[in-house]
Amino acid sequence: MKKMSVADAAEFFGVSREAIHNRIRRGSLQVLLENGVKKVLVDENKVKKTAPKKAEVTASNDERYYKLLEAQNAKLQERVEKLENETRTLRDQKEQMLIEERQKIEAIYREKDEQLKSVLQTLSSKFMLGAPLEEPKELSVETVEAVDVEVDEVKKEPKKKIISLKKYLKSSGFSDKKMQKIKKRFKEKAKRDERIITIGSKYYLNVSKYDYRDLIK
Repeated sequence: MKKMSVADAAEFFGVSREAIHNRIRRGSLQVLLENGVKKVLVDENKVKKTAPKKAEVTASNDERYYKLLEAQNAKLQERVEKLENETRTLRDQKEQMLIEERQKIEAIYREKDEQLKSVLQTLSSKFMLGAPLEEPKELSVETVEAVDVEVDEVKKEPKKKIISLKKYLKSSGFSDKKMQKIKKRFKEKAKRDERIITIGSKYYLNVSKYDYRDLIK
């Protein structure tokens, strides 16, 4: 048996001084007084046999702690990879949407260009031959304006005598009420009457080739 102070015993056992006093009160440690100082009697052989057990417990706790950290780290890494994949997917989708929108816009402009070219070519060939025009498809404001320029150029030829219904009615001296009735009649007949040249919402007459007295009365 070895005699130790309370402080030395606490350090020896790896516990607090209060724990040593508790052991003394419970009777698990023997004490004696030397010159008024408490001395703890410690069986070193017994303690040495049980000491490795405490070390094993500490090592086991450390191992569990490291395993817990590794598991948490693995989960965080998995989450980071998932977020990166989602971000990459969203970026790819956005780029694809931009490409599709650009292609749609380019297709619309190409379609309008082809439509304008087709209308101008048709007008040119029809007026050159003096044949009536077929009703064109619905045109945009820009296309109608471009066609009006073409029509104005053709009207300069004295032999063709292509004139708009509006200008023809004004030059004929009809009253406003009369002109409204004639315009309504042209609108009703436009799709079926080959004599009526329709461009957009305007009507034109080829007075050198056709007689319109049945419509203008």
